[in-house]
Formats: sequence, C-alpha cells, structure tokens
Amino acid sequence: MTEESDLLSGMWPLAPSGATDWLLELCGDGLTGFMPPAMPDAVWVLNAMYEHEQGPGEASYHEYRQARLADGNVQPYTFAGIDLEVGITTGGGLGRAGHPGRGWRRLPWTELAQRTGDPVVPEGLLPSYRCFPSVKKEGSWPLGIVPPTEGSLDRGTWKRLVGILAEQSPTGPDTACLAYYNPLMLGALDFDNLHVRSGRLGDAEALYDNPEADFSPSNFWAEDRSWVLCSDYDLWATKVAGTPALIQALLNDPEIEAVRLPWAP
Repeated sequence: MTEESDLLSGMWPLAPSGATDWLLELCGDGLTGFMPPAMPDAVWVLNAMYEHEQGPGEASYHEYRQARLADGNVQPYTFAGIDLEVGITTGGGLGRAGHPGRGWRRLPWTELAQRTGDPVVPEGLLPSYRCFPSVKKEGSWPLGIVPPTEGSLDRGTWKRLVGILAEQSPTGPDTACLAYYNPLMLGALDFDNLHVRSGRLGDAEALYDNPEADFSPSNFWAEDRSWVLCSDYDLWATKVAGTPALIQALLNDPEIEAVRLPWAP
C-alpha cells in the first residue's frame, strides 16, 4: 500500500457492505454510477472546458494527430502488433482534469452555446460528447478548446462543490458522508465488493486524488441522505439531488456552472 493510500484510508476507511443498497433500490443498476431522482430537487453541475487565449483555431485534434503521424513525430498506437489508429481523435478525455495552465481560460458552456447557436444540452439528451456538434469537425474538437472529460468532475468544480455542500449542510464540514467508486473506475467488475468509503465532508478534497481511481467519486452523499451526487462514467456533468436551497445555491454560484434539465429532473 502506498503512502497516498494510507493517508486516504486514514481519513476515508472502507464502509461496511450494503452501504449502497438504498441507492440500488432507488436508482437501479450502478455500473456507471447510481443516478438519483430529484430529492426533492435536482440540478446538473457541468464539467469545465477551457479555451486558449488565441481562440479555438482552425485545426482539429484529429488533423493534428494525423499530421504528426505523417511526419513521424509520433508513433501509431498499437496493441499486440495491431494498429489502433482507427476512428477519430476527438480531443476528449476520461477522468480527472484541471486547468491547462497559462494561456487558457475557462470557457462557460453558456458562452459557447451563444457563440455557436447550439443548445447548452440538446433537448432529450444528457451532458455528453453529443453536445456542441457544430463546434467539432467530423467529430473532433478544435485544438484551441479542451472539452470536458467524462466520468469525473474537474478539480476546481469538485473543490467548490464540496464547499457549497458544507455551507448547505447543518453540520457543515463535520457532515458524515460516503463515497462510491463504480467498478469501471477501478478496472475490475466486482459487484460483490463495492468500493465505498466513509468520512467527513471537510476531508472530501482528499477523495479527488484517490490513488486507486483516476476519477472523482461516482456517487457522494450525506449519511442522512439529505443530498446525493452522481458523476456517471459516460457523462460530462454531475447530477446533484437535494433540497431546493442547495439547488438554488448551485444555480446562483459564480464559480459553478449548473443547469436544470426538465427532461432529466
């Protein structure tokens, strides 16, 4: 066990079996995350995307990749001698993400929607790779935009979301919480040993750097079930279900970008 694992286990020990039984009953299958209904309200917190200060540019991630392959600057992806350079290099990623660094700024989904005419989230869909079709060139994002990653909140949004949860919970940072990581995140489809940890809300930032998973938790909830989060493995956003006061706080927060989806309450 690594030092990072020891530290996490000290603050967030494994929870007893059965900790997710109520989520299974409420939501059904949790292979990619237990998706809660409104409890009694809900909102979708969008993962961050970023744009370079010079703009999106003309070249796509796929065009750039193909050019580098052609001039020999990179080698093709292979496995067991099989060329895996098939399909489109979209530019999207999976798992944890953070600010790209100097020269980049956070690009609000609403700003990109106003610029392109695309809806923030197409009606009937959930926040995912299907959003912003007009921005992409044959399925590939422009090099000057870092699209949201799937399956995990970005670091800045996770940190701010934890802060708002503490502000809206009666016992604040001392709120007892549980965190579930779905089997896909751990690389092992083992439903007999669901990976759930318990701890304090005030220590939740440590969950983001769990050395056993490259993701924020699939589900994170207060032990009293007053609120619950779901970061589905396939989506670009986290659903937060809880009190109307919590949901309104998320909608009003200047650092969080949150939207209501009437077709996915």
